[in-house]
Amino acid sequence: MLGRAIVGLALLLAASPLAAAELSLAAAMARARDGAREVIAARARADAGARRLEQARSHRLPRLRLEEIWLRTDSPADVFGLQLQQERFSFADFVAGDPNRPDSLENALTRLEVSLPVYTGGELGGRIDQARLAAEAASETAKRTEETAVLAAAEAYIRLAQAREHVALLERSLETVAAHVDLASAYVEQGMLVRSELLRAEVERSRVEDLLAEARGQARVVESALSLRLAADGAASWQIEPLPEPAPLAGGLDGWLAGTSGRRDLQAARRLLAAGELEVGIRRAGRKPSLALVARRDYNDDTLFGTGGTSTAVMAVAGIDLFSGGRHRAAAAAAAAEVEAARREVEQFEEGIRLEVRHAWERASTARERHATAIAACDAAAEVERITRERFARGVAKTLDLVDAVTARREAETRELVARTEAHLATFHLAVAGGRSPESVLPDGSPDLAGSAAADAIEGEYTG
Repeated sequence: MLGRAIVGLALLLAASPLAAAELSLAAAMARARDGAREVIAARARADAGARRLEQARSHRLPRLRLEEIWLRTDSPADVFGLQLQQERFSFADFVAGDPNRPDSLENALTRLEVSLPVYTGGELGGRIDQARLAAEAASETAKRTEETAVLAAAEAYIRLAQAREHVALLERSLETVAAHVDLASAYVEQGMLVRSELLRAEVERSRVEDLLAEARGQARVVESALSLRLAADGAASWQIEPLPEPAPLAGGLDGWLAGTSGRRDLQAARRLLAAGELEVGIRRAGRKPSLALVARRDYNDDTLFGTGGTSTAVMAVAGIDLFSGGRHRAAAAAAAAEVEAARREVEQFEEGIRLEVRHAWERASTARERHATAIAACDAAAEVERITRERFARGVAKTLDLVDAVTARREAETRELVARTEAHLATFHLAVAGGRSPESVLPDGSPDLAGSAAADAIEGEYTG
C-alpha cells in the first residue's frame, strides 16, 4: 500500500505543472545581463583579447630556451670539431688513423640559450599597442553584447505581457458574446427574435473562440522565447507584471543624438581603426635595422644530457634588409589603403547610428501618439457598447448591432494594447540606439547604473 501511495504521489507531481516563477521586467533584464549565453560568449572573447595582450607584452622579456640535439656523423670536419667540443680530442688517436675517414661519432648537444630583443624598428611596440587596442575593442563589444541581450530579454518580456493581456481581453470578450448568445436564444424561444440573429451571434462566438485559441498558443510560444533569452528551461513558466502606461520621452532628439559617440560598438570600431593605423608603421619597421642579444651555454657529450664538454658564447645580432624587392614598401602601402577604407566605414557607421537614433525617436514618439488616440477610441467604443446594450434591452437595437458594438470595443482595446506595447519597445530600442543602457528607461524609473559607469569609463580613457 505504501509503495502504491508513493508511486501515485510521484505521478501526480509529474503531471502537475511547475509553479510559475515571479519575474519583473527589471529582474529579467538583470538576469539577461549576467547570464545570457551570448553575453558569456562575448566575455570569453574579451578575456581572450586580454590574454593576447599579455602574450604580446611577453615578447619584450628575455626568452630562455633549452634544446637537446643528438646526431651521429662520420664527416671528418664534424668529427674533429665535435671531439674538441666534447673535450675528448687526442692527437695520438688522430694521427693513428686516417683523418679523412674517421669512425662515426655520436654527439648530444644540450644548449641553454637566452635571447633578448633590443631594437626592432618599432615593430614590437606596435604589436603590443595593437593587442591593447584589440583587447579594448573586445571589451567594448562584450559590453555592447550585454546591452543587446538585455534589450532582447526586455522585448521578450513585453511581448509575453502583451500576449497574456490579449488572451485576457479575448476571454472577457468571449464571456460577453456568450452572454449575448444566451440572451438571444431566450428571446428566440419567446418569439421576440428571429433565428437568423441568433445564428449570427453564434458565428461571432465561434470566431472569438478561434482567436482565443490562437492567442493562447502564441502566448506559450512567446513564453518559451523569454526562457531562451534568460538561458532558462524552455518549459519554464513565468508570472510577470502587466504593462504599465508608457511614460513620456525624456529629453529631446538632440539629447539622444549627443550620446551616440559613446556607443560601445562605435568605440570598438574606433579602436580597431587605431590598430589598423599602427599596422602602417609596423610594416615600415621591416626596412629598419634590428638588434638582439643572445647568450648560449652548450654541453657536448656522447650521451643525452651529458656534460662532457662545455662552452659559452655571447652574441649581439644586428641585421637590416638592404633589398627586399619592395616587399616592405608594398605591405605598408596596402596597410595604408586598408586604413583609409576602414576610416570611411567607421564614418559611415557613425552616420548610420545617428540615423538609427532618429528612426527610433520617431518610432517612440509616434507610438505614444497612437497610444493616446487608442485610449480615446477605447472610451468611445465602450460608450457605444453601453448605449447599444441599453437600446437592445428596450428592443430598439438588434442583436447584430450589439455584437458589432462588442466587436468594435474589442478591436479598440486590441489597438490600445498594441500601441502600448510598441511604445515600450520603441523606448528600449531608442535607449540602446542612443548608447544608453536599457535599464535607464525602465518604466519604474530605475537609475541608469550601467550607463553611468560606462560613461565614466569612456571619459576616463580619453582624459587619461
